[in-house]
Order: sequence, then structure tokens, then C-alpha cells
Amino acid sequence: MELAEPEVRDILLTESDEFRFLVQQHGEFESRLEELAGKHLPSEQERIEEIQIKKHKLLLKDQMAAMIRDYRRDKLAVAS
Repeated sequence: MELAEPEVRDILLTESDEFRFLVQQHGEFESRLEELAGKHLPSEQERIEEIQIKKHKLLLKDQMAAMIRDYRRDKLAVAS
């Protein structure tokens, strides 16, 4: 039986320091983006920061998705 993504995410949050770190960073970036979105007239530097944060968030999301895929693959290999 294949585990659903939320189940794997919960398992990785308890078992993997790296995964927890990625989730924490992703949340910090999200908080900063919310701050920047609340600015009526962001400066040029803030617009650049927003773009950079969005790129970092995507990278983190890709890394978390890869860890979830790897966990599923490893569990399926053991179950076979």
C-alpha cells in the first residue's frame, strides 16, 4: 500500500532533521513574502528580494518533494 503525501510528510517531519529544516525555511520565506505583499509601494530592492524568495521557495519545495518520492520508493522497495 502506497502512503499518501500528507502521511509521508508527517513521517519525514518526525524522522528527518533535513526535512524539518526545509519545512522551517519554507515557512520563514512564506512569512517574509506575506510581509512584502503587505507593502503598498515596495522598493526596487524589496521587489528583487520577493523574486529571490519565490525562487528559493520553489527550490525548497522541489527538495521536499524529492525526499517524499525517495521515501516512497525506498518503502516500496522494502515491501517488495
